[in-house]
Amino acid sequence: MEKIKIKVSGITYSQVKQGAYALVLEQENGPYRIPVVVGVAEAQAIAVKIEDIIPPRPMTHDVMASIAHGFGISLDEVFIYKFDEGIFLSELHLSNDERQIVVDSRTSDAIALALRTGAPIYTTREVVEQTGFIIPESAEKKRESASDEPRELRLSKLAIEELEKMLGECVEREEYERAAEIKAVIDEKRKQKSE
Repeated sequence: MEKIKIKVSGITYSQVKQGAYALVLEQENGPYRIPVVVGVAEAQAIAVKIEDIIPPRPMTHDVMASIAHGFGISLDEVFIYKFDEGIFLSELHLSNDERQIVVDSRTSDAIALALRTGAPIYTTREVVEQTGFIIPESAEKKRESASDEPRELRLSKLAIEELEKMLGECVEREEYERAAEIKAVIDEKRKQKSE
């Protein structure tokens, strides 16, 4: 069976399911995008890692990764092996010095762990063909140019010190999506200062 390497491209509000998010996976060196609907908690767990936000206390996936590391267990890969009745089926491929095991996992949890451990994520040609889509080049350029939302523009008018205070408050309240937005603005301001 051919395995196709994919990576996390981003998270957005789900257009299909209210109160959920769409995790967008991207074929490495290929044109396909795969949307995976995830809940709010799972989206936060993934967004925190994507944006390199350090919460005041470890999240569940951080604890799981620490336990595995402490016992010498490595996550070798995440494999999204099937799409059945609207659900992606995934497994964790784990190993230590003595043995290898495969553990069934929710796709959102598997990806949150892969992001924390640096493990690669794979899927099958069948899953890509069944669930993937190709963004036309013109739509991709339009999406990139429309990324400056009014909310971000308002944030860009604030000083870095004010933004850092807001970031801390958001992390304390566990508002990780908003924290990710603020951190992106801070990073951009710092980048502009250093140029």
